[in-house]
Amino acid sequence: MEIKKVLVVGAGTMGHSIAQVYATAGIEVNLIDINEDSLNRAMILIKSNLNTLAEFERVKKNEISNILNRINPSTNLKDAAQGVDLVVEAVSEVPDLKEKVFSQLDEFCSENTILASNTSSLDIFKIVKVKKPERLVIQHWFAPPHIIPLVEIVAGRKTSKDTVELSVKLIERLGKKPVVLKKYIDSFIVNRIQNAISGVVFELLLRRIATPEMIDVAIKHSLGIRLPIVGVVQTMDFTGLDLISDITKSKGIEISLIKNRVDQGHLGAKTSKGFYDYGNMSEEEILRKRDRQYLKILSHLEKIDAFEPI
Repeated sequence: MEIKKVLVVGAGTMGHSIAQVYATAGIEVNLIDINEDSLNRAMILIKSNLNTLAEFERVKKNEISNILNRINPSTNLKDAAQGVDLVVEAVSEVPDLKEKVFSQLDEFCSENTILASNTSSLDIFKIVKVKKPERLVIQHWFAPPHIIPLVEIVAGRKTSKDTVELSVKLIERLGKKPVVLKKYIDSFIVNRIQNAISGVVFELLLRRIATPEMIDVAIKHSLGIRLPIVGVVQTMDFTGLDLISDITKSKGIEISLIKNRVDQGHLGAKTSKGFYDYGNMSEEEILRKRDRQYLKILSHLEKIDAFEPI
């Protein structure tokens, strides 16, 4: 199935930017909102986004008008739902509202239309009832969608493999990076990790251990440099799984994922295998490759004054 026409429901923070991404890829988009002012604001923001992208040669300046012309703003959901191949729902995270929107989409759209939600905080598969639930899927974007590459794809128990595969190919066609979760879990990958970080931040602030500025300086000058290169799992390979094992044991915790690797002698970068397999590279080679990447990131961040608050 080729996606030729898309309906985006909700022209707010996420919706307008998602519509822009599809239009930039040459796909006709109907952008729906109940508020005419929201639609006008959305089109202004999309034009501004495109001009910013053009500064960085992410789009061609002479293509902006064509992209804008592929977006059709409207307040009439029934008309806008006709003939679309995919719907992306991006309304507020309110269960009753989601249920109402999908009930209308189920009525107005073809039974072959893929119905996707941008939610990450609600189990849409329990809230929503539609004919042919095999076409219902979550495609969770990250703000701002026209810049951030990741899209988390999550299937329900009744979502078909075809729907998931189509979603992956479509997201790749848009130039984005899809990640398919093995099964539904609240908040998925990124927000689940981010929520854990937020909990610690609130504790530090409430106990007056650090100021907001101190926390951000600390993170920017440490994790902010490392995470783009080694992520959060591969970081453990460079810490050393044996060291992590000792630390967790001292706290009365044993993690089988770590213990099993340590027992096999897979300690991370120092043994060329941990969570990742480094293909028999020496520790010196692995560390040199990592450090060169770190220095590239650090030099760039210093050059653009990234360590200063916006």
